[in-house]
Amino acid sequence: MKTLKLLCIAIFSFTSITTLAQTAEEIVDTYIENIGGQDAWSKINSMTATGVAKQGGTDYPFVATYMKDGRTHIVIDLQGQKYVVEAFDGETEWAMNFQTQKPEAADSESSINYKNDAKDNIADSFLNYKQKGYSIELLGKEVFEGTDCYKIKLTKSPAIVNGEEIDNIEMYYFDTENFVPLAMEATILTGQAKGATAQVLFSDYQEVDGLYMSFSQTNKFNGQVGMEMSIESVKFNTEIDESIFTMPEKVGEKKN
Repeated sequence: MKTLKLLCIAIFSFTSITTLAQTAEEIVDTYIENIGGQDAWSKINSMTATGVAKQGGTDYPFVATYMKDGRTHIVIDLQGQKYVVEAFDGETEWAMNFQTQKPEAADSESSINYKNDAKDNIADSFLNYKQKGYSIELLGKEVFEGTDCYKIKLTKSPAIVNGEEIDNIEMYYFDTENFVPLAMEATILTGQAKGATAQVLFSDYQEVDGLYMSFSQTNKFNGQVGMEMSIESVKFNTEIDESIFTMPEKVGEKKN
């Protein structure tokens, strides 16, 4: 795997827009080209990432599987026991309850919101953002953790909270030299942490089959580190057992 730094050296001679970009559209277009291009990413129908998540001093090996249509399955290994911590079958979000050790479906509102966001799993929110109905706005330049960045406001599909549509906005900090996001910030809209500031820091961009993505992510809540995730390998368009996306009870119902 090559690092993003090598990528930037390779493309410097023919991406003069990298140093001249003045609009949100130009910044995002350059970013998409830098991570492999719209056409290449559009051919990705599935992605499987393996790695380790660290939280509270404990390591959680994980396997995350994403489909182009939004279906998701993330399983962790906790002391030899596997738990599905996040899954989506295309309509319903579900996960394993650690106490009962049984899968449980999320409520309909959570599933609607998950479905709206799941289309961003491959590669991210900026791929085909116009077709998704998203809008972007360049808010200017800011220094983020010592690095000069372009601050871009991304307005996504509205979230549904208590039956009402509310703005769903994320702020991204793009490195002005490499034109990749270093961080994303958003206000948590639902749940016990509602109103808190969530932040995801992206680093260690690496190449897989000509496509580039962040292999290291740190999640923060109100400035405090919640979870650190390190990806060890990524595979595209491999054969997927699609039954993993369905809640086990539903699989059983189909067999009866």
